[in-house]
Amino acid sequence: MTIDEQLDYLRKGTTEIIRKEELRAKLEKSAKTGKPLRVKLGVDPTAPDIHLGHTVVIRKLRAFQELGHTVIFLIGDFTGLIGDPSGNSATRPQLTREEINANAETYKQQIFKLLDPVKTEIRFNSEWMDKLGSGGFIRLAAHVTVKQILERDDFTKRLNEEKPIALHELLYPLTQAYDSVALDADVELGGTDQKFNLLMGRNLQREYKQDAQVCVIMPLLQGTDGVQKMSKSLGNYIGINEPPAEIFGKVMSISDELMWRYYELLTDLTSEQIAALKNQAEKGERNPRDIKAELAKSIISDFYSSDDAQNAEEEFVKVFRAKQTPDVVEEASLESGLWKLPRLLVSSDLVASMAEARRLIEQGGVSVDGTKRADSGFELNLSPDKSILLQVGKRRFMRVRGL
Repeated sequence: MTIDEQLDYLRKGTTEIIRKEELRAKLEKSAKTGKPLRVKLGVDPTAPDIHLGHTVVIRKLRAFQELGHTVIFLIGDFTGLIGDPSGNSATRPQLTREEINANAETYKQQIFKLLDPVKTEIRFNSEWMDKLGSGGFIRLAAHVTVKQILERDDFTKRLNEEKPIALHELLYPLTQAYDSVALDADVELGGTDQKFNLLMGRNLQREYKQDAQVCVIMPLLQGTDGVQKMSKSLGNYIGINEPPAEIFGKVMSISDELMWRYYELLTDLTSEQIAALKNQAEKGERNPRDIKAELAKSIISDFYSSDDAQNAEEEFVKVFRAKQTPDVVEEASLESGLWKLPRLLVSSDLVASMAEARRLIEQGGVSVDGTKRADSGFELNLSPDKSILLQVGKRRFMRVRGL
């Protein structure tokens, strides 16, 4: 690609690049010297699963990788101990080192569904932060003023609302910024909620006499509800480790309007190709449902295979258009006896918590042997001689029987 073509490719889906002319200069220098850029993405391992919202920036990291640059997936095992205050109205609970290490291991497994493992540097910021020591940390803190830290929107809002800010939270942007110094990053990627932290990295690199990194800022992906950003805690997420049929069904549930945003941020189609699809839908030349099915298959193929994507579509058509129970249904055996429906859903791993189970039941999202049950107090008697078919939402089935 020419430099202009590379810039067009890298700009796709971005909210902001700080600064575009600096990115051009870095790309030109890289082409001239043959030295690849060092492109960094930092992620705190605060949860074990990666969802499609996380993959927006990971896909951009892959774009740099495809252009021959060195990509660094930085696992914030040290910053995770602090907890990123971005967008939070209260102090985030701190994770233990054991929780962080366990989550980090799952991250390493999941990111290689998108990145080339041979060409990806996996780093942990405890490598340099643990060695810095208390004296080094004080010298690091001397490079940033309190005024600079308090310019951050979340901190200002909490101060105005007289909500507490723990001192360790003020250190988070500084610690993330030092990662860029330690890695001598040319480019850092992040979502819009990370803009302050990324800019702090630029400033700190100047303090350490390094060339300032370019900040490539990506939008936050809306969840399946089309309103809130994708989040596991909000239940509007699509996990990349979910079964293909589950991913297909969730993608098909999003609105036609949101579909185009997903195409932009979760596929390799060019802006022109997406515009052509949208034009076909608006003219009635193609059914938006079929275009959405192509999106779902594209996403599944990234994390599984094209065969898995095709099978997921066929299963969806069978179950939801023909309203049939799938051929293969997971089975679970639990203790015989009387069970309240919420506890049965949790014990069958159909839902994560009792609160979620009660909410789904009361909203009419749970069926027992084909009959909707909207009463959280509904009881079932499990026995070894008869199985019960549970259905949660439109896509999840489980057949349970007593031991």
